[in-house]
Amino acid sequence: MSDPAKIRRHAERVRELVAEAVRTQVKDPRLGMITITDARITGDLRDATVYYTVLGDSAAQAGTAAALDSAKGLLRSTVGRALGLRHSPTLTFILDDVQDHAKQIDELLAEAAERDARVQQLAAGARYAGEPQPYRVAEDDEDPDEAASTADDRG
Repeated sequence: MSDPAKIRRHAERVRELVAEAVRTQVKDPRLGMITITDARITGDLRDATVYYTVLGDSAAQAGTAAALDSAKGLLRSTVGRALGLRHSPTLTFILDDVQDHAKQIDELLAEAAERDARVQQLAAGARYAGEPQPYRVAEDDEDPDEAASTADDRG
């Protein structure tokens, strides 16, 4: 097992190398507007998972996935040469759907805000079901000295 700091450095380097190679070396027309978002590498430095996002619809995502799959050998050799490891890590590409999750969260927050506004609207005209003061209040016509002597007699 390698040092965790070393693993993080290698993962960051893999992300940078793949992003640079995709930008400069891969000339596949199926490759869409791609962003390499993250890379993770196993403790033995043999398997790397690269996360990416694609701007566009599902057809652009499918085309980019096919382009990355066909360029996997080129990218692996580029990463292996640059890292200088005994074994070049195998690359696995996974579509990172952060944008879809962010959009879904925004929609849920907007719906919650709308419901809160409706509840506030209903509460504005609401009245209590019973009396405004549900607790028993001492009568003001009693003499305060008499109330104190009554309390002393009980205690």
